[in-house]
Amino acid sequence: MSERAAMDVFDEMRSVERPKFFDGQQLFAADLDGIVAFNRAMRWLHNRSLHQPGIGSGLAVAGRRGDREVRIQPGYALDALGRELVRLETESEPVPSVASEADGGPVTYDLTVSYPSDDALEEVETREGVCLEGGAVRVRERPVVCWVRLARDPLGTLRPVDQADALAIQDAMKIVIARVEVLNCRLNADLSVSVRRSARPPERPKVTCGGCVAVEWRPWTAPDLDGPDGDPMPIGLRGRVNTSAAGFRATPCYTARICGTRPLRVQVAGGFESGGQTVLVLDAPAYVVDPMPDRFECFVSVIAVDDLLSEDILDAAALAARGPWGVTWLGIEA
Repeated sequence: MSERAAMDVFDEMRSVERPKFFDGQQLFAADLDGIVAFNRAMRWLHNRSLHQPGIGSGLAVAGRRGDREVRIQPGYALDALGRELVRLETESEPVPSVASEADGGPVTYDLTVSYPSDDALEEVETREGVCLEGGAVRVRERPVVCWVRLARDPLGTLRPVDQADALAIQDAMKIVIARVEVLNCRLNADLSVSVRRSARPPERPKVTCGGCVAVEWRPWTAPDLDGPDGDPMPIGLRGRVNTSAAGFRATPCYTARICGTRPLRVQVAGGFESGGQTVLVLDAPAYVVDPMPDRFECFVSVIAVDDLLSEDILDAAALAARGPWGVTWLGIEA
């Protein structure tokens, strides 16, 4: 929206004056029209202050190669002044009746919608006046659908041929809903909707991290692998990390690492491998498993220094890690 267009709207408002009435007051058409104008001006001010021009919902356009018309679905859009462009019916729009460009190639058009001027509003209901001339009592604010012809500038960029159309699209007074190529009065290819702009601002990825979160560690064994004694192979530690404080709405992409004291000293009372001595346990990179919006499982492989990792050592390591080892995590919700 240009600065000039914004200033024009504020100039038209002049002041924020809400109509007020009293019993016995004689009402004129201007009084009732003032209510409509006030509410409309406040609504438009809200739209352009808190939203951006573009397509809010719907206004899907369909057309395939060889078609002579495109079909526009119902929908809602906003222009740069905050005015609502609302279509309630599915309608067809004929393809422009052109053969080709001068070089024989297809002609490119943008299909746009814009807010109608007050003079162009369709009168859908009129009434006779009492002792005075009658007039319209209901008009339809139907957006104007218009084809805008494009041509390539010296740099090869497609731009509207008419300068007024170029400014209207640039200032978002005309909203582009589709682009087509026309050859011999037919679509030369399926229409494109890549030029559409959304009234909804794009959502930025939500990035949240957690500090050294305490975890209730448990032994991690591989049921499909047998250890030296025939029991499941001891691999490492696992624990659930709570991320509910981040308030993720969808499952984010998590990364995690182990934080805390290194190495972990584990006291094992007995066992062939440990000989009842202190064993040093080191951690490998952490893995995120079964991620959810409010949690994930953290798996970390561990090794025993100068000893074989056994179930006894793993059980003792799970107890010893509750406190010295935590998890630092990062979640990115697209």
